[in-house]
Amino acid sequence: MSSTGPITAGRRADVELRLPADGAYVSVLRTTTAGLAARLDFTIDDIEDLRIAVGEACAMVLPEADPGGRLLAEFFLAPSVLTVRVTVTGSEIGEPDYDSFAWQVLDTLAGSATAEVDGDTFVVILTMTAETLEPRL
Repeated sequence: MSSTGPITAGRRADVELRLPADGAYVSVLRTTTAGLAARLDFTIDDIEDLRIAVGEACAMVLPEADPGGRLLAEFFLAPSVLTVRVTVTGSEIGEPDYDSFAWQVLDTLAGSATAEVDGDTFVVILTMTAETLEPRL
């Protein structure tokens, strides 16, 4: 698959989560994202933005998954940076809808976001960098 960014290129995910491709499990993915972001010292606001962005990524990919399919979430951790790659497979995957509400929210909240279709695989990758707070005197 060609969907790799600079952080994910040639690198194994630090955390992988495989879930049924069903909207009922999105809350598990959002909670995992929040926990990992907290470990990277993201602010509460950034953690909530990430939770929403991951939910919107799922809103894009889940309708394309085959019934009974799996959702794969891969997390790549670096100092103050969290990259999440959400992937499903499906037999009738269309092109990403960059005009959708889900994409607009995702693109606004994430530091960077990409969506890609490669054959029967639909991947959304989002990266967010933690704000570094300047010490106050």
